Amino acid sequence: MDQVHVVRHKVLVEGVSERKVAKELGISRNTVRRYVQGGATPGLRAAPPRGTPVMDRVRARLEALMAESPRWTGGKQRLTATQLHRLVLGEGLTVGVTLVREFVAEWKRQRREVFVPLVYHPGDLAEVDFFEVLVDVAGKRQKAWMLLVRLMHSGRDFAWLYPRQDQVCLLDGHVRAFEHFGAVPHRLAYDNLKAAVARILVGSERELAPRFLALATHYVFEASFARPRTGHDKGGVEARGKGIRWQHLVPIPSGPDLETISRQLLARLDARCTEERDGEGRTIGERFADDKARMLPLPQQRYRAAATRLLEASRRSLVKVDAATYSVWSDWAGRDVTAYVGVDEVELVGPDQRHVVHRRQRFGGRSVDYRHYLPELARKPQAVRQVAPELMRDMGEPFSTTWSRLVDQHGPKQAARIFAQVLQAVVDLGYAVVAERLEAALADGTPVTLALRPPPGPQPSLALHCLPAGLQHLEVSAASAGDYDVLLGGAL
Repeated sequence: MDQVHVVRHKVLVEGVSERKVAKELGISRNTVRRYVQGGATPGLRAAPPRGTPVMDRVRARLEALMAESPRWTGGKQRLTATQLHRLVLGEGLTVGVTLVREFVAEWKRQRREVFVPLVYHPGDLAEVDFFEVLVDVAGKRQKAWMLLVRLMHSGRDFAWLYPRQDQVCLLDGHVRAFEHFGAVPHRLAYDNLKAAVARILVGSERELAPRFLALATHYVFEASFARPRTGHDKGGVEARGKGIRWQHLVPIPSGPDLETISRQLLARLDARCTEERDGEGRTIGERFADDKARMLPLPQQRYRAAATRLLEASRRSLVKVDAATYSVWSDWAGRDVTAYVGVDEVELVGPDQRHVVHRRQRFGGRSVDYRHYLPELARKPQAVRQVAPELMRDMGEPFSTTWSRLVDQHGPKQAARIFAQVLQAVVDLGYAVVAERLEAALADGTPVTLALRPPPGPQPSLALHCLPAGLQHLEVSAASAGDYDVLLGGAL
């Protein structure tokens, strides 16, 4: 039987004295006393506390240096245990490096944050973050930024790739994610990214960027933010982002554009909804059904993620948006233009409510559509010659073939003069009408200038009852000068 049990039974139940029990069992009376008091374990003897005279002598200085170190360290230039040991030795204190390392380890342990196991309720929380990735777009390797939205209860993910991680991409990603889920979580957690936070206030309070606040107001969700300079307040999305890079972006994905690659990635993530199960045997899709039942409904109107700018078109009928240049209709020159800057496109709306759409350019880029300058080019043949390749690129067929034939027949100088007439016809008659006439002229060899002339109208005719009675019975088979006398005589 266990010795502790025997000792405690004899003393506490049978009433035998501790001295007699110690003598019977051959153990120390101190051991019997510890067993009776319940403070000892058989086979284990607590070592008496040992003094630490060296550490006691230097502890105060080590603690002072550790407390002061944030003033003369920063970033990744941190105070190490080895450097701390050098500092105290330089001050004349004698201590071993092992003791200093043990002190630093205990210092960090005491200040290490303790994490709280969280519970994620259906429809309540989603975490959002950007991740830098590599992709092959049209055969060229480049960086991209993956926006990941993770529903914390079900574990369902939405990911989309963007060329930048600016505010427009952040807002566009939210719109896409909510439409993909078919609902909106009650809360979304973020880092303190500038696209969302204008200013960090006291505690968890934040002053939101105006357009991000408009997004949150439109979808009626609560935006919550991690503490500054902490990397684990939203560890779920951060860990999942790393997992997606390893599981779904290796080998490096490729495609003609980022949208194609994004759709392929999203399809792989959605496939997990029926493939993976939790400890209870439920799939992601089954848990997502609980999520969606508790989430907020989508509003009737879609939020427009594009940033809005009010700009003025220059004398060259150009508009500069985010250091990139775009052309607009020539009659907008000098007038105000509204620009809607999206992820991939820039839409320009003029004072007459016409729309011009350009592919969004990089910093310093330029996108000029010479169809916007047709009225000016129709008056400036030499300008036509100067920009002919770009103009033909924008106008397409049959204009490019017409230009090539004119150059072959007349040379570039005269061809530019003739083509200016073509452009004036486009201004007057419209693109479709002129294109149809040029196609017919190219097919039957009609000169371009003749093809642009309007077709002959119907011959005028006069009804019989509108003629004088004396002329109604006359029939003129062939006109001759002598017939006028007859006609005049009949009229009189």
